[in-house]
Amino acid sequence: MYFSKLKKERATMSELGSTNQLTKESPGWSPYLAGALLGILAIVSVYLTTTLMGKSNYLGASTTFVRAAGLLFQSVDPAHVAENAYYVKEKVKVDWQFMILIGIFFGALISSLKDSSFKLEAVPPTWEKRFGPSVAKRAVFSFLGGIVAMMGARLADGCPSGHGLSGMMQLSVSSFVALAFFFGIGAIIANLMYRKVQ
Repeated sequence: MYFSKLKKERATMSELGSTNQLTKESPGWSPYLAGALLGILAIVSVYLTTTLMGKSNYLGASTTFVRAAGLLFQSVDPAHVAENAYYVKEKVKVDWQFMILIGIFFGALISSLKDSSFKLEAVPPTWEKRFGPSVAKRAVFSFLGGIVAMMGARLADGCPSGHGLSGMMQLSVSSFVALAFFFGIGAIIANLMYRKVQ
């Protein structure tokens, strides 16, 4: 009986070990290294735009989405884009920031492939535990969340990249306030949404 029990325990431990190996995630890039590289990129972008363009331009992302929407509308109704005050203000064009956003996608893809952390995932495990495995539900909430986040970023005249990197680099008071709200409200919403997940 003792040997039978011992055998079962060893089998269970072996199964757990193989499961851990299968689910072991890649540690990915060091956040300190990634943060330092991003800081260098922000400084270099300001220096180069000042030197080459004669005016300091800072890193940001949300304005590029506005310009992308303007370019799409322009292909259908150029008169509307030309007369729209918001599009006129944001200057609908493909600029260096637009290209950086495209580079972010490919850079993230290459990085994740290089450190073996890339995986296709329709529904993240945390979401699935809280809201179920429905891909449609996840897609709808992601889409609606994207709309709310984009509206907030444009009302704040900048996203976490613009305020968090560029604004704080200039010690802008409005950026410190905006970033406090980004993270503070984000933490509250995440807690409300996922608090039942163990």
